[in-house]
Amino acid sequence: MYVRNIREIKMNLRARYRQFREKLGEDRKISLDSTIQSRLLALREYAAADTVFTYVSKPIEVDTIALIKAALANHKLVAAPRCVPDTYDMEFFYITSLDDLEKGSFGVLEPIVSKCRRVTDFSRGFCIVPGLSFDAQGYRLGYGKGYYDRFLAEFGGATVGICYSGCVQWNLPHGYYDKPVDILITEKYIRRMANQKS
Repeated sequence: MYVRNIREIKMNLRARYRQFREKLGEDRKISLDSTIQSRLLALREYAAADTVFTYVSKPIEVDTIALIKAALANHKLVAAPRCVPDTYDMEFFYITSLDDLEKGSFGVLEPIVSKCRRVTDFSRGFCIVPGLSFDAQGYRLGYGKGYYDRFLAEFGGATVGICYSGCVQWNLPHGYYDKPVDILITEKYIRRMANQKS
């Protein structure tokens, strides 16, 4: 019963924050995205990173296309994820332009395997983490498939969640093995977590 209640709570939260995002007007979203992007690009962790791991945003997510373009212009290695068919795992591939992407799982743009080199070293770097919601401790509410939960368990670099402040709440339900992000960025603030790696 407890597990079912947690699932139901998460399902209701996903519906709430999806609705919040869908109701954002286009101009408002562009403004919020731009502020979040500026905050992220000014981070010392971003400046220090050779490799930026990032999701390729869907329409209801904080836009990462501009971040990908900025990172490439900053001469950083950029790696994007591709879902492994018939599993809940994903692999990252280096991309050199948006032309290296094609529509893949769930309609999301993913690296074209034949054009891109697969990433094998996840010991360092800077990872932009998606989430429908984050809480004040850095825990995230994803889409329920667990792709990023599995990846973050092995990732050794800095992690940053980007989210609208209207989708942040004080506490989210999370499991023992869930990993919070090191930094949370909204259009209103940058929050560094107490557990952040030095």
